Formats: sequence, structure tokens, C-alpha cells
Amino acid sequence: MVRSRSFIATPPGATIKEQLNDRSMSQKEFAARMDMSEKHISKLINGDVQLTSDVAVRLEMVLGIPAKFWNNLEAIYREKIVKAEVENAMDADVELAKQFPYSEMSKFGWIPETRVAKERVVYLRKYFEVVELSLLGNEQIMRIACRRLAITEKSDLALMAWAQEAKIKARTVQTSPINIKGLITAITDIRKMTLLKPKEFCPQIKKYLADCGIALVFLPHLKGSFLQGATFLDGNKIVVGLTARGKDADKFWFSLFHELAHIILGHVGQVNGTSDEDEKAADAWSGDTLIEEKKFEIFRMERDYSEKRVLSFAKEQEIAPGIVVGRMQREGMIKYSMLNNLKERYEIAV
Repeated sequence: MVRSRSFIATPPGATIKEQLNDRSMSQKEFAARMDMSEKHISKLINGDVQLTSDVAVRLEMVLGIPAKFWNNLEAIYREKIVKAEVENAMDADVELAKQFPYSEMSKFGWIPETRVAKERVVYLRKYFEVVELSLLGNEQIMRIACRRLAITEKSDLALMAWAQEAKIKARTVQTSPINIKGLITAITDIRKMTLLKPKEFCPQIKKYLADCGIALVFLPHLKGSFLQGATFLDGNKIVVGLTARGKDADKFWFSLFHELAHIILGHVGQVNGTSDEDEKAADAWSGDTLIEEKKFEIFRMERDYSEKRVLSFAKEQEIAPGIVVGRMQREGMIKYSMLNNLKERYEIAV
């Protein structure tokens, strides 16, 4: 028996059992008269197997009730099972849908605006391309390597929503076959772009990455996702999504290189996503690729953290001074309130 809020699906076997009780007939005798195994009769009564047309004819011979009755009873039972399961799934998804930042997603134009709970579920299912929202927990559906600042249940769902939009937008990006060696070779040229303006480096980076089988997309930040970037495999391309959250140049470049690190270090496509160790490794690779570790350590040991010295060190490294300041702040060399005038803020079109 399957139940939902509005439906109760009772198997035809319940009626068969009533008939046997009325006749004081055991299931063993009934099985013999039906010329079927006791095991199959038991499953039939419990609704574990389908009542076929052949069985319906046998029931007519043994119980004297027309085959049409049994066939109709089976059809009603199967229909009610579907309706009950659909209703139960909808009720569960209505609760789950409440956890998504639906209003914000609709504001960005990702999904239609509506206040009707069931309509939201339908739109979210279509958006995520799943028959039930609960399937989003399937490891085969969501394999994401990402950089964010905190993790909560709601933030996980916001991350899924954000990543799905990145996947949808990436489908319009034409890419060459995935080429990790080509990406490693391109890193030096991409690093030099830190000295350019967004309108100059954005198209260039997209071209470099597309040639390596990587689709780069920029998306607005979803509140509560604590997300700065995400990387995942989608078909024959790798998708790298970056959020507009934290528009300081150092945060942008650190996030970009962090996501590229996941690709180069082989973290993309892992069944269980990225581990804490993977995230730390990507952080280290990003920081040391932007500013070589040994050279930064020499700079640190000088203990001259004046604006003039930071500018000269950045020039030596051929990198934007804001990136140097950002690393100094993260590593506690200076306070977060210091040298922010050397940081550039980006406006990146999404």
C-alpha cells in the first residue's frame, strides 16, 4: 500500500485476500488451484508483482470474478501509486524549494518569477534538469570544485543554483578539446594580464581558456552562498565560473588562479568533490603562481612594507600592486585597513 496526502493505493491483492478469507481457502491451496508458486501468490497479494492479463484470466476461473474486473483494479492501483508518489515528491520538493534563493534567482532572470509554491518547484526542476529536486544530492549530478568562505545547508543549495547557471551559460561558449598542458603553458601570459583593465583582459583570458577546453563565465553573487568561484566538468569541456563578489583585483585574480589550480592539480571531476586538502593546495598554488614564494619570502624578510617598496616589488614581479597588498593582508604582514589605495576595484560585466 502506498499513501500520500490525497491518495491511498491499495493493491488488487487485498481483494484477493478477502476472497480467500471468505472461502476459508489457504494461500497454499489457492496457489495450487492457480497453478502458480506460493511465492508468486504471496507477492501478488502484497502488491509486489503486477497482476497481468494472464493472472486475471486465471482469477476468473478460480474465483469466478471476471478478468476485466481484475485488470481494471490493477490499472487503478498503478495509477494511484504514480499519483501518490508524485504528490509525495511534490510535497518534499516544496519544502526543499524554500531553501533556494528563488527570489534572487528570478531577479537575475534565471527562472520565472512566481509566489506559488508548486510552480516554484516545477521551475526549479526544469532549471536543474531533474525530475525531483532531491536528486541534486546525487554525486553524479553535482561535482563541483569551488572556493567559498563558509559552508551551510542553504549555502550548498545556493552554490548548486549558481553552478547550474554557470553550466547553462557555458553551453554557448565554443571550446577546443581539453588541453591541460596548453593551460599550464598559458599561465605565464594570463598572469601578465593582471596589469590590464577588465575590458582588455576579460576577452583575452576567455580566448586563452577556450583554446584549452575551458569555458569561463562571470555571474552575479548569490547572497548566502559565500561563493567566489567554482570549477566542474560538463561534457567535453571544463566550466570555470567566477562571481562578482569581492571586486578587488587581488580577490579576482586569486579566485581565478585558485580555480585554474583545481584543473591543473587534477581536482576536477572527483566523485566526492574537493577535500580540505585540495582547497589548501589550490590556495597555495594560486598564491605562489601569482607571486613566487621565494621572492615573496625575501620581500617579507626585508620588513619594508611602505607603499614605495610595495610598488617597486610589484613592478619587479610584473604584477598588479593590489595583488601584493592582498597577500600581505592575508598573511598578517599588514592590517586589512592598510595600503588599500593600491588596490584596484573591477567592474566585470556578467
